[in-house]
Amino acid sequence: MSRRPGVDKAPVKRTSVLRRVPPIAQLFPRPTRALEGDVCLFQLGPSASPIVVESDVGRAMTIVAGDAFLAVPGHRESTRWVVGGIPDGGLIPGRDYWVLAASGVVGKLIGNSPLEHSHLAPVKYLGALRAGRGKTLNIRQFVATASGRATDRRARLFLVVGTSSEVGKTTAAVAVLRALRQQGHASVVVLKATGTSSISELATYLDYGAAHAFDCIDFGLPTTYPSDRDGAHAFFDAALDVCLSMPANAVIVECGGDLLGANVPEFLECLKLRRPDPNVILVAPDALAALGAKRVLHEMGLAIDLIAGPCTDTPTLRERTQALCGVPALNLAGGQPAPL
Repeated sequence: MSRRPGVDKAPVKRTSVLRRVPPIAQLFPRPTRALEGDVCLFQLGPSASPIVVESDVGRAMTIVAGDAFLAVPGHRESTRWVVGGIPDGGLIPGRDYWVLAASGVVGKLIGNSPLEHSHLAPVKYLGALRAGRGKTLNIRQFVATASGRATDRRARLFLVVGTSSEVGKTTAAVAVLRALRQQGHASVVVLKATGTSSISELATYLDYGAAHAFDCIDFGLPTTYPSDRDGAHAFFDAALDVCLSMPANAVIVECGGDLLGANVPEFLECLKLRRPDPNVILVAPDALAALGAKRVLHEMGLAIDLIAGPCTDTPTLRERTQALCGVPALNLAGGQPAPL
């Protein structure tokens, strides 16, 4: 991107959490406390090492020392990644906070993990952008809504849940999507219902033929964390209104994280009120995890239709998982579509 003549500053960079926010012609940040989802200006320190985040068009974007960039305050909880959130009262101008997720979620760092994080670094909060009439610009002002009356069109519903992060839920969901497309279903809607947003993950679903792909950003939240958050049911109801009311052959719902985190139990409560008997695919790392998840889901009133994930990587593991759980188990990691 070339710079305009006479302008000596590079364009302010935008993280992917702002993908629904229209271009902003002029930036006038005001020094006010920032709350969840507020569009804020941050700056990487003048002597800091570069960090890599996801841009608002989905590419890996490098932020270098001294760069100003737009992101939002938010929460992050993970059993494998970074943990942090918004302090009581919000972010204070002039203070340093941490980039908690590559999508542009910024907050107070509570805990890290031994894994490498290209985005994790302290940045200074400079101020929040105005939306007019004294209000702060917030991603909640640009949410997706159901057109007309949100009537459930009763498309076939597939629910993909897992026992931990990075266990293969997206792989399993893509296998379901591929199978539906091979059967001639032209319109499939995908919802990543819980967890942390990622354009690259949504793009994967679109690449495999999804007609529409949504995550928490589309409904006004940087992430669905923290667990047991106030208002989670209203957020999930809005997401389900949109996805279930769209003309579609099928809807695939992927829940992020594990069964007990990221407000997954709250989402499943909302889903069951509308669809008490979805097709459930469980993704687990081993047979014991699958067995425990089966019991947890049973307590939630859900029955598993298929088990996938690393617990099916070898014939021995697959047979053990199937015998322990009494549920069909199939490895979907090799590109094999799910049996529907």
